[in-house]
Amino acid sequence: MGGLIRLLRSYLRPYTGAVVVVVILLLIQSIANLYLPNLTADIINNGVAKGDIGYIWRIGGVMLALTVVVGILAIIGVYYASRVSMGLGRDVRRAVFERVQQFSAREMNRFGTPSLITRNTNDVQQVQIFVQLALTLMVIAPIMGIGGVILALRTNVRLSAILIVAVPLMVGVIGTLIIFAVPLFQSLQVKIDRINQVMREQITGVRVIRAFNRTEFEEDRFQTANADLTGTALRVNRIFALAIPTLLAIMNMSSVAVVWFGARLIDSGQLSVGNLIAFLAYILQIFFAIMLATFMVIFVPRAAASATRLEEVINTEPSITDPVNPVEPASVTGAVEFRRVTFGYPGGEKPVLHELSFQLHRGATTAIIGGTGSGKTTLLNLVPRFYDATGGAVLVNEVDVRAQKLDTLWQHIGL
Repeated sequence: MGGLIRLLRSYLRPYTGAVVVVVILLLIQSIANLYLPNLTADIINNGVAKGDIGYIWRIGGVMLALTVVVGILAIIGVYYASRVSMGLGRDVRRAVFERVQQFSAREMNRFGTPSLITRNTNDVQQVQIFVQLALTLMVIAPIMGIGGVILALRTNVRLSAILIVAVPLMVGVIGTLIIFAVPLFQSLQVKIDRINQVMREQITGVRVIRAFNRTEFEEDRFQTANADLTGTALRVNRIFALAIPTLLAIMNMSSVAVVWFGARLIDSGQLSVGNLIAFLAYILQIFFAIMLATFMVIFVPRAAASATRLEEVINTEPSITDPVNPVEPASVTGAVEFRRVTFGYPGGEKPVLHELSFQLHRGATTAIIGGTGSGKTTLLNLVPRFYDATGGAVLVNEVDVRAQKLDTLWQHIGL
């Protein structure tokens, strides 16, 4: 969750004005929604009960105007919330893309291409959805929930006792949902990475797969990754398939209880019909606020996991950067020299290259021959500084590649 808060704090700053507009609009919308049941009770108690048609038309007109205003405010609020979420997504994608452009082969191997693709697409999308919902649901839900409870108590204290039973039950269901769903959402993103990795390997290596008749093996690999992802997604869906109907059942039983006890209070003259209708509306608004909170519960774990993964990329400093005081080659000789070069991959038991020295001269063609894993590709990657030698030096145009600016070095190399 800390990663999500840090990410939002950094990238929501340019949209502070729009966020304030959304909050104000939704605040007005929520207050207006809470006021509507009071008008409904007023129409029934003072209009319908007394047969005052003029009063019904007047209050009905006020309700209609208020509903139109609420609708307009909702449209404007959603528009600005969408602009904020889409803008934030664009900024985060740009930051991830620019950081990846600075990565050396070491960082690329650490994250993996499929994972970086998933982070810049699916993970950014999860954060966008969260921001969109947070700017709407997280403003509406508390106001409607707290306001609904206050107005329900104001309408009838005895009927409000039903909330003492219903609300803790719903909160308990949501708490159980969080406990079981959060770990599954976190593993879901990892399994999406895995299926992207398998797909990418199969697409890029399709010729080799067919040449060595490995089609069935690759199909099995994909099926395993796909089944793993499907199984986790189904477990998540089963949890929500149980939780949502349970919440709806609590809601419906509470409404029935309100009508039952409300009818008895009306019969004894302790409650008016209009106030019962208003109380029912407040109860539904309270439950609606809890349901909105449930939807937020669905997206918060995924957004938090995605934000952490995005932070890992954005905060990773590239291991290969331009030198503080770069050296420009005196002339472009086209010469490449390896001086006692040693190189080993991180975590490797032995170096791939050891004390290697040779020269490549301009205009000459040099063939480097060796078996699989002998270090041919590693040798090539040291020239443009995709990796840095762990010992010795690689020189291009008679200057150590580590002393040259990367742009200058790459201008003289074609791969």
